[in-house]
Amino acid sequence: MLFPSRSFRHIFLCSKAVAELSTRCNLASIRFIQNPIPLIPSRHNCCANQIISFPVVFFWTWPLFVVASRFIGNSRSFTTKTSPNEEEVVLNEIFAATATGDALRSTSEICNAYIDKLCRSGNLSAAARFLKSLHDKHVFIGSNAYEALLAAASKKNDIGLVSQVFIDAIGSSEPWPPTSYLYIAKAFAKTNDYTRLFRFIKDVVELTFPSLKVLNRIILAFAEYRQIDQALLIFNQIKSLKCKPDLIMYNVILDILGRAGRVDKMLHEFSSMKEAGISPDVVSYNTLLNSLKKVGRVDICAVHFKEMGDNRIQPDLLTYTALIDCFGRSGNVEESLRLYNEMKARQIRPSIYIYRSLVNNLRKMGKLELAMSLLKEMNSCTRSDLAGPKDFKQTKT
Repeated sequence: MLFPSRSFRHIFLCSKAVAELSTRCNLASIRFIQNPIPLIPSRHNCCANQIISFPVVFFWTWPLFVVASRFIGNSRSFTTKTSPNEEEVVLNEIFAATATGDALRSTSEICNAYIDKLCRSGNLSAAARFLKSLHDKHVFIGSNAYEALLAAASKKNDIGLVSQVFIDAIGSSEPWPPTSYLYIAKAFAKTNDYTRLFRFIKDVVELTFPSLKVLNRIILAFAEYRQIDQALLIFNQIKSLKCKPDLIMYNVILDILGRAGRVDKMLHEFSSMKEAGISPDVVSYNTLLNSLKKVGRVDICAVHFKEMGDNRIQPDLLTYTALIDCFGRSGNVEESLRLYNEMKARQIRPSIYIYRSLVNNLRKMGKLELAMSLLKEMNSCTRSDLAGPKDFKQTKT
């Protein structure tokens, strides 16, 4: 024998492991081993590809040592990978769950747990493949599994996987929470590869048109993630794809441009909206007036306020707040007071902000008596007499 039997433990190998070792050894290795190791029948029940006991020695014949070392290394790496059998087991569990009365809850729990396991181990491609197989078999689950995978892919800035997961998720799950769209913006934020962005938007258009809800949320997510230029690029691409933007999309773009201080561009898009046959609503005008107020464009504010009346669009609290403050800052406190009285005549409750704006601007103009009168009126108001934070909210999407 090659080794004295009293110096080493017995080696127990199953048949497949021996076959793998034999195929890896070259002819030189076989010639070098003059006395082959006799196989000792195992007394243990051994599974395929499993080593029960292996001696640790330092003077093995080198070819066998190299082959065995590689085999051990490969066997260790298997534990970190997802077994195809495990995926089949999970799929079978999901298919079995669909036949029960609590199918939706059971399938979601099983799928979410498996996707979470794959994401934690970093095996994102396997997770995407698993969800794709469910979609192909018409097994629809909730948004949690897709959102978990999307978050993991976005964290790695894997644009390709983010795009793939999002496209697969469209029509496969319930509506996504708004935070999910931020993962898309985050993934594209660190790249200038606009070709991939345009391809992604084109795929979304093809899958969702004529509905624009998903596209509107994507644009809004890019804006919230402060990717203003990319949000505008998406908007322009949508128009180039002959996918006509709707009122909500235009309102989002007006708000993005206004917050960025791009007033001229905002006015241009406002005109384009009307030229496209889309009539502005009170949200459109309020966005315009509030942005113009910030840059002191009082003359244009007056023009658009008149246009509102011509189009029979009733001003609301946001409209009067922007105009009263705008005219007051410009020194035209008489117009501010006129608008304030008009607002109360329409039974629109003033806010603390309006009172403070009027009082401060009247003081600056030296009209202290009027300022003190409004201050006294404000202090006598109860909570129900004043507009609160909820009254300032308006829906964009």
